[in-house]
Amino acid sequence: MKRKYAAAAFATAAALVLAGCSSTGDAAQNESADGQDITLWLMGGDTPDTLRTYLQDEYEQATGGTLTIEEQGWGDAVAKLTTALPDAANTPDVTEIGNTWAPTFTNAGAFTDLSDMYDELGGDKLLPSFVEVGDVDGAHYALPYYFGSRYNFYRKDIWEAAGKTVPTTLAEFDETVKSLRTDAQSGFYIGGSDWRNGISWIFANGGDLAKKDGDKWVGTLSDPKTIAGLEEFQSLFEGASNAPVTEFDSTPWVNINDNEATGKPEAATIIAPGWAHWSIGDLAPDPKDATKTVATWNDDKFGTFVLPGVDGGVAPVFAGGSNIAISAASKNQAGAKELMKIIFSPEYQQMLGENGLGPANLDYASSLGDDQFAKALIESAAGSKLTPAAPGWAAVEGAGILEEFFGKVSAGGDVADLAKEYDAKLDELLN
Repeated sequence: MKRKYAAAAFATAAALVLAGCSSTGDAAQNESADGQDITLWLMGGDTPDTLRTYLQDEYEQATGGTLTIEEQGWGDAVAKLTTALPDAANTPDVTEIGNTWAPTFTNAGAFTDLSDMYDELGGDKLLPSFVEVGDVDGAHYALPYYFGSRYNFYRKDIWEAAGKTVPTTLAEFDETVKSLRTDAQSGFYIGGSDWRNGISWIFANGGDLAKKDGDKWVGTLSDPKTIAGLEEFQSLFEGASNAPVTEFDSTPWVNINDNEATGKPEAATIIAPGWAHWSIGDLAPDPKDATKTVATWNDDKFGTFVLPGVDGGVAPVFAGGSNIAISAASKNQAGAKELMKIIFSPEYQQMLGENGLGPANLDYASSLGDDQFAKALIESAAGSKLTPAAPGWAAVEGAGILEEFFGKVSAGGDVADLAKEYDAKLDELLN
């Protein structure tokens, strides 16, 4: 994800303040979309201006009303949503929301039930993992907006010089990148506390971070399958990475590029979101600003491949991106639903892909193109997973529990003991 995470206090406040929201919308509503003026909140600058203008033009043509788009910063988005969503006078009618935050707001009743529109908006063609985090008891509240996914970037020149080929299983990957490590170079650069990438080893081994047990969510770090994934990750970090144990929010493309001082890379392999390829390549001064450098991809030097699974195929990776939903408190439900129809239309879905954003409807994934980056993005995203859809998950992230846990695992701690300790910490916040 290209964003920072809000503090735990915001996440907890969201659940408390929104608890009084109704998923059907208590505010007096206009039943016709004709002439309705509505507001859409978009998070950050990922949605390009051309797409924003398209939405505004299409909405006006469909309803005669005006669509106002307001951009919110990721850093204070949870706080703003917490305050605005329950307030019919100030709520955005439609809002983008980070996929890992969706469970907190959906479980608090902040969004309108879209189940009656689900098939019309794409149904089972929508990215399953993103649909899941926006669901409550089988009803659909926050649908996928766009996705990104993670895959591996590697130095072809280093791999080929060592006689290595692209691995087909996770164990083969682990052993290959361990063999490429030197004192000056990580075979696989990953921060010890980088849980968003590290959980792929848990997922690949059939484990998870938490699951619902009856009416309660419970931590599952102590599950034998999760333990197996954690022990594999621990061995990988110890044998392949020179990154600090405490590093969790890194820019690994800096490490795989040639170091400007030494002329050599500090990593033979990294895992990163697909958009990172714009920052990987041969470095040269930026023609527009000589104080900066730009990267130009070099096929002779760099390559890509998806993280392989335990038995081959593709390992589940954590997918980045956003969901989108209608505020339950909006007075303009009809207009908001018209906007959702435009967002999930074939035209807009293709525009997302053409602008490098994975479309929610996988039928339009081909709009991403057919180069190696698009192929790796599509392949890795198809089997991706998200964090548990627990009401308190935003609080878990805000508290930094998983960064702390993975850091201790990477430092060589006893995995079983740590898992038991941190399951108890998860249990305090998940519900």
